[in-house]
Amino acid sequence: MENPHDGLSGAQIQSESLSSVLSRLTPGADGRISLNQLDELLADRSFGAFLVVFALPNLIPLPPGATLILGLPLIMVSWQMLASRYNRIWLPKRLANLSADGARAMKLLEQILPWLERIEAAIKPRAWFLTTRRSERVLGAFSVVLSIVVFIPIPFGNWLPALALAIIGLSLTERDGYGIVVGMLLGVVAIIVAAMVVLAAGALLAFLL
Repeated sequence: MENPHDGLSGAQIQSESLSSVLSRLTPGADGRISLNQLDELLADRSFGAFLVVFALPNLIPLPPGATLILGLPLIMVSWQMLASRYNRIWLPKRLANLSADGARAMKLLEQILPWLERIEAAIKPRAWFLTTRRSERVLGAFSVVLSIVVFIPIPFGNWLPALALAIIGLSLTERDGYGIVVGMLLGVVAIIVAAMVVLAAGALLAFLL
């Protein structure tokens, strides 16, 4: 079956900012916001926009264990960047129909939009080097690793990889090569920090036992 998003560039330059697009998101008639609504809103922005949308909530204070839920969509998007033969994200029907309470979703959106606007201020098309699908797959593999780090409930270990993914996603959307490099460098630091936290926790546990 042909993917409805096939044939569109995954890094298409957009005239409207992502924050402006997201500000138009509103609950449906049932008072809920579904992933399908989000998909329709971001359809021409590909993997990058979805990385941003799913990464940014991890930058605000959330209940313990929330990353277990928020990390799964990041892994899905990153895996499609790596493995999909399409240049666009594809949501299975069952996943696309998942929805959240509209009021809560809008409150969350109000919290993450300022973060997005700050990142957007530094992002612009320049020095683009991801000119092939293979290079995007390499970025996808790196994003999968970062998404797994976000998913694992590591104390103080989720914020930095989520920020790196948000920068990578927005840079991918806007074709900012410098932004991709910054996001990847930040991602490397995030992986090192997470590894150090895990090793320190393991050493402490071994000492106590």
